[in-house]
Amino acid sequence: MWRWILIDALAATIVLIGWYFCLAWYNRRKGARALHWVEDACSGRAKILESRWNGSCSLQAKLGFAQHWFEHAKVTVRLRPRQAPLSWILSLWNRERETLTFEADLGCAPGFHLQIMRHRWLTQKHSQISQKAAKWELHRPGPVVLTTRSNWSSELTPVVNTLMTSRGHNLLSVRFRPDSPHLAATVALDSLSNEETAASFVKVLRELAAGASAPQ
Repeated sequence: MWRWILIDALAATIVLIGWYFCLAWYNRRKGARALHWVEDACSGRAKILESRWNGSCSLQAKLGFAQHWFEHAKVTVRLRPRQAPLSWILSLWNRERETLTFEADLGCAPGFHLQIMRHRWLTQKHSQISQKAAKWELHRPGPVVLTTRSNWSSELTPVVNTLMTSRGHNLLSVRFRPDSPHLAATVALDSLSNEETAASFVKVLRELAAGASAPQ
């Protein structure tokens, strides 16, 4: 009996070790691929200077950009803890998203503090609306901005307009501040599926930087 218990324990240990190394390798490959997509999307204007892993779920890299793009740029890729089964299940249960965060200084520091968080509220599909609501008039509104600012200055308009465009709709959060880093933007990693989507992300970053530095 004890022999079979030891065999089962040994087999379980081998499976867990294999799971850990395979999924840790998968995370490293996925994070490195996202970094290279961003690098290639910059059309030769940026280069990965160094990268390092903080555990198996967080990859940080420093990017060197050509002049007039970004300064002190850093990218952080956060992945699910796939190598730990229980943590992975909790991550899926809590609907945590894998993200890529870009941080950098601008040539001209913005003179304002701004933090934007994007939320989407989903309602029922048309097929699920009850018969009692058949006479309702349904409208498709555009984006709605809820702000805590009492005064809306003109310098914020270019930044918000960029986020309203189709290219900017995938950003989860954007932050501007006078202190370093001047710009921080986070996007869901699953929206960076290839070099084309990465190029769109980089273009939005440049538009946001231009809008924040535009003369008012």
